[in-house]
Amino acid sequence: MASASLPEYQNALIEQAMSVDALKFGSFTLKSGRTSPYFFNAGLLCTGPILATLSNAYAATIAKALVNDEGTLPEFDVLFGPAYKGIPFAATSALLLHTQYGISVGFAYDRKEVKDHGEGGKMVGASVQGKRVVILDDVMTSGKAVRIAIETVRAHGGEVVGVIQALDREEVGQDGVSSTVQEIEGLIGEGRVKSILKMRDLLVWLEKNAMTKELESMRDYWQKYGLK
Repeated sequence: MASASLPEYQNALIEQAMSVDALKFGSFTLKSGRTSPYFFNAGLLCTGPILATLSNAYAATIAKALVNDEGTLPEFDVLFGPAYKGIPFAATSALLLHTQYGISVGFAYDRKEVKDHGEGGKMVGASVQGKRVVILDDVMTSGKAVRIAIETVRAHGGEVVGVIQALDREEVGQDGVSSTVQEIEGLIGEGRVKSILKMRDLLVWLEKNAMTKELESMRDYWQKYGLK
């Protein structure tokens, strides 16, 4: 299902996410009604060191996709971070792309409510008008949040050419066949949804760290709901 080892940025993100309970293993009821053996809450990735790890992971994933993934993620102009969690992710990832990889892009985000004074409007930061835009996301469940982000960028004249999520749960939808990632790729292009981590990466990490009980539960869940 995956290679026997993970890149350092993936290991670091897993370990730091677990240290603040942003990634937990146990028993959790999802909005879908499924009982999951793990849960990920990117909102808890809120310290300087952890944000540095996350933004480095976003930047590394983007840089790798631009170079190695057969052009499925094209060059782009703006990172878009949906309010509110996506705002620091976009800002720090744009910074890391510049300092670590020499990739210069702007960043933008939206407001939950349109501002009716000052500069006004819903969008803040780099203009997306006529630009190629990559959206940063945490985890797609139903995909509602990322669909709204796509609509927002398009409404302001931008072209969404990619989505980078922190974790891909790699699950089939309620129909037992499709996945949210496939549905979003139907909107923006095949292969244009990338992920820092996938469920299979968590399996590799659990096995490497001899977390047998958690690994067993995750494998059972994969057999039931994993995207084969």
